[in-house]
Amino acid sequence: MNHQEVADRVLNAIGKNNIQAAAHCATRLRLVIKDESKIDQQALDDDADVKGTFETNGQYQIIIGPGDVDNVYDALIAKTGLKEATPDDIKAVAAAGKKKNPLMDFLKVLSDIFIPIVPALVAGGLLMALNNVLTAEHLFMAKSVVEVYPGLKGIAEMINAMASAPFTFLPILLGFSATKRFGGNPYLGATMGMIMVLPSLVNGNVVAATTAAGKMTYWNIFGLNVAQAGYQGQVLPVLGVAFILATLEKFFHKHIKGAFDFTFTPMFAIVITGFLTFTIVGPVLRTVSDALTNGLVGLYNSTGWIGMGIFGLLYSAIVITGLHQTFPAIETQLLANVAKTGGSFIFPVASMANIGQGAATLAIFFATKSQKQKALTSSAGVSALLGITEPAIFGVNLKMKFPFVFAAIASGIASAFLGLFHVLSVAMGPASVIGFISIAAKSIPAFALGGVISFVVAFIPTFIYAKRTLGDDRDQVKSPTPTNTVINVNDEIISAPVTGTSESLKQVNDQVFSAEIMGKGAAIVPSADQVVAPADGIITVTYDSHHAYGIKTTAGAEILIHLGLDTVNLNGEHFTTNVQKGDTVHQGDLLGTFDVAALKAANYDPTVMLVVTNTANYANVERLKVTNVQAGEQLVALTEPAASSVAATIV
Repeated sequence: MNHQEVADRVLNAIGKNNIQAAAHCATRLRLVIKDESKIDQQALDDDADVKGTFETNGQYQIIIGPGDVDNVYDALIAKTGLKEATPDDIKAVAAAGKKKNPLMDFLKVLSDIFIPIVPALVAGGLLMALNNVLTAEHLFMAKSVVEVYPGLKGIAEMINAMASAPFTFLPILLGFSATKRFGGNPYLGATMGMIMVLPSLVNGNVVAATTAAGKMTYWNIFGLNVAQAGYQGQVLPVLGVAFILATLEKFFHKHIKGAFDFTFTPMFAIVITGFLTFTIVGPVLRTVSDALTNGLVGLYNSTGWIGMGIFGLLYSAIVITGLHQTFPAIETQLLANVAKTGGSFIFPVASMANIGQGAATLAIFFATKSQKQKALTSSAGVSALLGITEPAIFGVNLKMKFPFVFAAIASGIASAFLGLFHVLSVAMGPASVIGFISIAAKSIPAFALGGVISFVVAFIPTFIYAKRTLGDDRDQVKSPTPTNTVINVNDEIISAPVTGTSESLKQVNDQVFSAEIMGKGAAIVPSADQVVAPADGIITVTYDSHHAYGIKTTAGAEILIHLGLDTVNLNGEHFTTNVQKGDTVHQGDLLGTFDVAALKAANYDPTVMLVVTNTANYANVERLKVTNVQAGEQLVALTEPAASSVAATIV
């Protein structure tokens, strides 16, 4: 790669005076752009040295690759006269350029609260769906499975008990997560959640009926009758209580010092919050919450299939804005009151939208002749069908525009179809082709047919339009210059650089790695702090931040080891390194360390990515079927092309 030429092409596409600030990480240029409408996106998409682009959090990121991005960055800085900056600097510049949006800030808070507890709700939801499959009549036969096979009754009852726990004790989960988000002690938040669902209180699901029947019990406090009402299945009251608790705790920490603070702050915070919970905050927010739930159910009932169709048409556009991050809060409320609501209309629509986006992306895969585009669309399309749409939407469909539009139309039609048959989910789960497991048993056939409609309606017009407009879009392959060194690519096994749990690279919560734009490989959720060399070779890339290493193995593989997501922002904090660029290393040699616990405490994802950046030189790059892996154990297998004469070119 000629770094000077790449920098020139990037500047020509973006505009030399259109860059406000620039930094880079291990794989990408990170730019703050003054006017994104002036970017020649097509020029960047057609550039063989640019592996992809995307915009996030006010930053325009251009994927170049390890070992090259720093040189391209240096050339870009020299040509523009910009001051060198760190990713943290860029983040600050991007944030400063944004106008404050109270609504978006509020939605971000909801997202921060609910995303951590979604796994618990999904686990409970899927178990609930499994129980429904076992106990539903007229699903497989006239009688339910447990009626035909009575021996399964105990299993179904046990599954139902486990499924009910996350929703029965939802205030405890929410209390922990919300209090932590508001800056308080999460364990005090969990304590308040326990108080709100004490068995001695009237169950929150029957409070209205108990009050109407005149059977509600009360505490008499200085002549004030306070209802002994629980808050099972409630969301808003818990959020309000968590905010008050965190605020009081911070107030007492500020005004009570030393040992008195440690002893009395928790007690004062709990007793005052508890009193406010049962006298004012709880009853008021319960009323608001019930009104919101009734309003959503009423909206669904009044708009019917038309409303579902419009929601489906707009869902993917909502994903672009990030507003969909708040849907778990609404969906949790609907599912917690499933006896009243019948279930959630959000999940079926989300599934149709994701299937549509995946189908449109796969249509491009079959229509394009570009190998670069095929590599991206194949993985992004499958990921979207399984519920992860960001690579498909941002990496393919939005850039080309027409696939996104056809997918949105398909989602609208399929969602309207679901509305006609009143398809609702009764549990949280993956909004994807396997989403039927979360649908009410009687509606599974209609859901499956809706998925087929969304796929077909998105795929066919996208494919036809793409074949007419893309033409011959084969990648332009540059011939190597005579001065390049040529070596044979050999079969090779790459070992794990850290100890932990191995998973697919596609599961990583970063669209560059999950879409395998940089190459194929494996990811490891680390359980130890040491990083070792995965093979014999030479260190080709190191960074001052110590968060990534590049290694060229003696057999020709080019390896990127990336420690955590966005950890470049830490500027080396929690990382140490034992090697420098140019050092020769042997498999198992200690490269450095990183403090996994500290990364988690700082809200950084510590997942380690091992990527073969010259994947194109191999017939196959495959993660070995291992789960728990020790550093130094075999992890990724590389297979040479069928023709032994095929060679890799090293510039």
